[in-house]
Amino acid sequence: MGLLLSLSLGLLAATPPTEVPHDTVARCELDGVVDSGSGAYLVDCVRRAELGGHSALLVRLDTPGGSLEATHAIVRAFLGSSVPVLVWVGPSGAHAGSAGVFITLASNVASMAPGTRIGAAHPVVGLTGEDPETAGGTQLARKAENDTVAFAESIAKQRGRNASWAASAVRDSIAVSADQARELRVVEYLSSSEEEFLDQVHGRAVQVASGDTVRLDTRDARFVELAPGVSQRLVHAIAHPSLVYLLFLMAALGLVVELTHPGGIAPGLLGAVALVLALMASSALPVRMGALLLLLLGVALIVAELFVTSGLLGAAGVVLLGLGGLFLVDRFDPGWFVDPSFRVTWAWLVPTTLVLAGATAYIAWRGAQTRKLPQLGGDAGLVGEEGTTLSPTSPENGEVFVHGERWRATSPKPIRRGAHVVVRRVDGLTLFVDEVKP
Repeated sequence: MGLLLSLSLGLLAATPPTEVPHDTVARCELDGVVDSGSGAYLVDCVRRAELGGHSALLVRLDTPGGSLEATHAIVRAFLGSSVPVLVWVGPSGAHAGSAGVFITLASNVASMAPGTRIGAAHPVVGLTGEDPETAGGTQLARKAENDTVAFAESIAKQRGRNASWAASAVRDSIAVSADQARELRVVEYLSSSEEEFLDQVHGRAVQVASGDTVRLDTRDARFVELAPGVSQRLVHAIAHPSLVYLLFLMAALGLVVELTHPGGIAPGLLGAVALVLALMASSALPVRMGALLLLLLGVALIVAELFVTSGLLGAAGVVLLGLGGLFLVDRFDPGWFVDPSFRVTWAWLVPTTLVLAGATAYIAWRGAQTRKLPQLGGDAGLVGEEGTTLSPTSPENGEVFVHGERWRATSPKPIRRGAHVVVRRVDGLTLFVDEVKP
């Protein structure tokens, strides 16, 4: 492989560069998890940059990692591009974690902003960050690790980068700063901005997929933004564990409000939409089916609390929602490479669980209070109501006005017309009343 690399570098030096006269650079961003939406977007960006005849494609990168399938698709597009692909990890504070390592290595030229980092591509995982051998078994862990190491090394060697470091980033979860990355030949430049990066690479000769060598003409180039499609944007926007968890809570809240206030329509509709979006996002993430069942069961128990008001069902529902959020991300899914930050964070989990617990406790308390109130509807609701006689009332007949309605009434003693009475008993459509003395 070293001989092939030497021959490739010799050929690169011997082939006269072809000038690219264009003064535009296509630009796109990968901000967040690498999922089916963002993967399709970057692949589409390569195609659009080629069709548009741009001098290069610049990708701003900040990702914790993501889907291995989407990463493979992006890497294939970068390696097969007829347009030079530039990757800038920025701005300061950004990182190219896990799957982001492979995407950076697959670029023709890469740069990092000061204060950024790259690395930790090991398929680690378990809820508590345990070793993959513990989480998924020795053979499965070694298979996943060896396959990932080979993937990283092959990309690094093809692009003339440090293959040894690429392997270490997988095997040992090595992560380095921007300065170290340049020293180790992981990236070529340090750039505070995208414009500075374009100035630095101006005139650099790179080899594209066809085997031709082109010289970058990027100084003072004009950016052409390549926006994602609606479906790509939607899938990418909802593909985050914390958002999935929040959508499940919104679904629970919407259903609870609709059941407590029938006919509102809007809360029930919003709850149903939130539930559908949560299920859509779950299909684009490495989630545990057991955790999804816990979330759905938690929602069902909270809804059941409205009808039972024991307090126990609501408390159990809150606990199940909390556990569902905690176990939501399957950190040992062999199809994903993400760093430990990709999960439902405690900053989301604790406050939302406490708020939900408080809301459930309030529902249970209000339910208990309501049960203690006298019945206000039907026959039993008339007992104790006061009204006025519309005609003289006796044990045989009479008429009263009670609760906004005219009723047939009788009384144990004669009562004059216009007297103030109280209902003691109801029998069908007849009220049994007594006079209330002033």
